[in-house]
Amino acid sequence: MPAETTEPPVTAFMLVKTTPEWLALTPRERVEAFTTRVLPAIKAGTTGVRSRFYDTEFYSARVTDVWVWEAEDHRAYRLLVDALRETPFWDRYFEVVDLLVGTENGYARTYGLEPVATVTT
Repeated sequence: MPAETTEPPVTAFMLVKTTPEWLALTPRERVEAFTTRVLPAIKAGTTGVRSRFYDTEFYSARVTDVWVWEAEDHRAYRLLVDALRETPFWDRYFEVVDLLVGTENGYARTYGLEPVATVTT
């Protein structure tokens, strides 16, 4: 399929705040909880997604962490959210404060333009 007709990947910035339940776990227990209670549900529920994690509690009291989820399409993203909602991630370990979902350079794709971005050389 030509690049112009494919759906661009979906990027979701999931702004979350840790809960007392999550903070009561040791760092080692948190890794164990995520790898045994959250990741299996994601792997069973969807494909074509990956995540990155950013600590923000140093600078924000409202949002302690940002999960950046990249999905190959909107269906994969919807399945990801459905999978997360069936795990302790959603509302037990983290309060989902906000979801910012978009596609990179969507305006450029819409208007057939080159993306405008800051690039360091």
